[in-house]
Amino acid sequence: MPRKMFVIFGASNILWMVFTVSQAFKIETFPENKIVAQIGDVVSLTCRTTGSFPKDPEIHLSGPLEVGKPVTVTCLVPDVYPFDRLEMNLLKGNHLLQNKDFVEPMERKSLETKSLEVTFTPTNEDIGKALVCQAKLHIDEIDFKPKERETTKKLQVYISPKNTVISVNPSTRLQEGGSVTMTCSSEGLPAPQIFWSKKLDNGNLQLLSGNSTLTLIAMRTEDSGIYVCEGVNQVGKNGKEVELIVQEKPFTVEISPGPQIVAQIGDSVVLTCGVTGCESPSFAWRTQVDSPLSGKVKTEGSKSTLTLSPVGFENEHSYLCTVTCGRKKVEKGIKVDLYSFPRDPEIEISGLPVNGNPVTVSCRVPNVYPSDRLEIELLKGESIIGNKNFLENIDKKYLETESLDMTFIPTTEDTGTVLVCLAKLHIDEMEFEPKQRQSTQTLYVNVAPRDTTVFISPSSILEEGSSVNMTCSSNGLPAPKILWSRQLNNGHLQPLSENSTLTLTSTKMEDSGVYVCEGINQAGIDRKEVELIIQVAPKDIQLTAFPSESVKEGDTVIISCTCGNVPKTWIILKKKAETGDTVLQSRDGAYTIHKVQLEDAGVYECESKNEVGLQLRSLTLDVKGRGNYQDYFSPELLVLYCSSSLIIPAIGMIIYFARRANMKGSYSLVEAQKSKV
Repeated sequence: MPRKMFVIFGASNILWMVFTVSQAFKIETFPENKIVAQIGDVVSLTCRTTGSFPKDPEIHLSGPLEVGKPVTVTCLVPDVYPFDRLEMNLLKGNHLLQNKDFVEPMERKSLETKSLEVTFTPTNEDIGKALVCQAKLHIDEIDFKPKERETTKKLQVYISPKNTVISVNPSTRLQEGGSVTMTCSSEGLPAPQIFWSKKLDNGNLQLLSGNSTLTLIAMRTEDSGIYVCEGVNQVGKNGKEVELIVQEKPFTVEISPGPQIVAQIGDSVVLTCGVTGCESPSFAWRTQVDSPLSGKVKTEGSKSTLTLSPVGFENEHSYLCTVTCGRKKVEKGIKVDLYSFPRDPEIEISGLPVNGNPVTVSCRVPNVYPSDRLEIELLKGESIIGNKNFLENIDKKYLETESLDMTFIPTTEDTGTVLVCLAKLHIDEMEFEPKQRQSTQTLYVNVAPRDTTVFISPSSILEEGSSVNMTCSSNGLPAPKILWSRQLNNGHLQPLSENSTLTLTSTKMEDSGVYVCEGINQAGIDRKEVELIIQVAPKDIQLTAFPSESVKEGDTVIISCTCGNVPKTWIILKKKAETGDTVLQSRDGAYTIHKVQLEDAGVYECESKNEVGLQLRSLTLDVKGRGNYQDYFSPELLVLYCSSSLIIPAIGMIIYFARRANMKGSYSLVEAQKSKV
């Protein structure tokens, strides 16, 4: 009995064990259904279990296997019972890393998950090896399988990215519009994936590409910056930075005709600003002193011109051309320097160079600038006779006409000598031509006419109807020109001929007079006067008595004799008598008898003569005595007598001046000689 009870009790213990773990593994009993047994018999109960060692071990890693970095390997056996019979081994390849037996007493009867942990540092040699976790459940009294399980895990060893390298082609410094190719490589296991990014201003990265090669084309200046290449795999990343500098596309600015232009005042000046290497430039012109441009700007494409026409003092500046291409500016300057030296000097002589007379030569340089750089030399032949500088005109900004005046006395030896006016503008810092100008003038020294002579053939005194030749000559340099004139009564000259010989044919008395020969050249005039006398016999004699040829005793009588148009005539008044003629003392052909007497009656005769001939005229003066007129003192006679006392002097004066005019040739060109009585 006790034996039977023991068997039953043992079976019950096994069943209890199975029950307690029934939630963890499968139980199979035999027989399956209820069994009836007689007490005392032998009953065989079969219990077969699975799941007390239900799974293969599990291998867990604390992280990726990265070469050089420690990693913990956990070998895990889940839901094992009884774990005090469990033994675990962890191998790396054929090398045992760790062994563990779980011999500690079980405090309670339950399923347990047991583990074995090992920490090691992977190396490159671990690549391709495997981790093996072995679990053995030592339960000999129970027949079950498997009692030994293992799990193998091939080692996946990683190498974090490193040695990241960037190559840039063509360069990290680029020109706007250019292209660049950047290639990145990184070492690691597995091979790192390459990522390209650009670092933003806030420090963040802007992803650009997941390829190892990054190509940027048509670059702009804003593409400048730091580019980052990162090699990335499961265990890490490694980055490399490169800075790209995109420079604005280089362009060149040229300003012509050069950094300096020398222009003559009044000319037209064109400044040209040209650009190469920029498709859409913008231009701006200004002066360095910010004064008005005073010019016309024209821009076409890659060229801009500034025209200054006419250029003047307001344009004497440095001009700046600013070219903007994109965000880049380039400025070039050109300096405009002015001068004025437009014409050759002018030689002026104060008068005609005459032998022995001082003359002033003026050498004038018109409209010159800057006049303080001017030098004037005056030469006569090879000799310098004058030199002048104008340093006092410094800083004067206007056109000047400067001159050098020199006085000298020319001689005949100077004839043919050349006067040279030499003007020099000393501006070495300016490139222009000419810087020297000159004018020449050949001296011709004149000799004023002199020694003027007149030869008259046959004579200066001629009879009316004759011919005469008057030939004039004069010395001088150049040879004087001969001019014949006749002097009029008012003193003026009446031109007659420009021939050296003046011929008069069939002369008349009116041809008498003063003839003037003038020798004329540029240096002066020399004259010679000759008097030509044309003589004729006296004629047109008039002998008159005033107031009448019949007068009363006591009256005043004027006897006057005139000869018309006959110069140089002698007039003789006579009173005829049987005892002899009496020559009267006449004045200018007039004889006055005051208070005529009876004995004054008689024949009066006028004789007019010259070298050619004579002519006579006579009259009879009748004088009546007082007794012959009873009404002599009548009122009418008294009035007549008073009137006569006034009229007779007046008539006498008229006759006097008339005779005087006749005698002096008022009707002739030659002054007649005074009458001789």
